Amino acid sequence: MTGLPGFRQEDPWQSHSVEFKSQVAQEFLAGETLGGLAKRHDVSRNHIRIWVQKYEQGAVDEDAQAVDLLQVYETRIVALERHRLVGR
Repeated sequence: MTGLPGFRQEDPWQSHSVEFKSQVAQEFLAGETLGGLAKRHDVSRNHIRIWVQKYEQGAVDEDAQAVDLLQVYETRIVALERHRLVGR
């Protein structure tokens, strides 16, 4: 972690949806400029560079699967908590 003490550096891969990052990466690979994309989507050029790199490496698919799995686990946790409260 870098930056000022007490401040968490934002992970540019986790702050937007997988679909959004994939879309922006595809737009860049289709020929749009970093500056134009950054301005239109209100994100930094560096974030877009990271997204494109991960997109080209296939990391988008892995992240999408992780998001899906996380949602399944969150649903199970809620159900288990609800069950525990009902049993009291």
